[in-house]
Amino acid sequence: MEKQVLETLQLGNESAFEMIFRTYYQPLCRYAYSFLQDKEEAEEVVQSSFITVWDKRNSLTIETSVKSYLYRMVRNSCLNVIKHEKIKQQHVAHELAVSEVSHESVSQKVHAAELEIKISEAMKTLPEQCRLVFQLSRFEELKYQEIADQLQISVKTVENHMGKALKLMRVQLKEYLPLFLIFMKDWLV
Repeated sequence: MEKQVLETLQLGNESAFEMIFRTYYQPLCRYAYSFLQDKEEAEEVVQSSFITVWDKRNSLTIETSVKSYLYRMVRNSCLNVIKHEKIKQQHVAHELAVSEVSHESVSQKVHAAELEIKISEAMKTLPEQCRLVFQLSRFEELKYQEIADQLQISVKTVENHMGKALKLMRVQLKEYLPLFLIFMKDWLV
């Protein structure tokens, strides 16, 4: 039965996808919540997982069960969210320590905040897969091979997405390029 549902899903059958969604959505949200302790964040992780399943339906290779595959996918996504949150907290702590030592001018802080907003806006203009690769590389600090494994794509595809993302970000942020280059200096390849 499950194999049949998976095969029809791979053929693009929306009913099969809907059946899987209805069966697992709520349990997966509860599972994600157990990691994240944030209902909205948990729902977002689960929804993103289902979007990924639908987007990759043609190339899905599930060797266990659909249930196990989805739970593992949600678990990994939750762990990435947690890791990303820790990195953000470390960044904030580092920024606070640096600002105490260097006493940055108000103008520099305003530019940095403005740049952060512009980077966020620029990231929203990136194609979905490109943005995901960029986030995994730059904010979650995953290596290209880890990203390729997680997204089930080749390392070359990851490299292409990163090149495209950096090029688009440079164009989007051309007026902030000096600040952007300082901010991204450790990330440019």
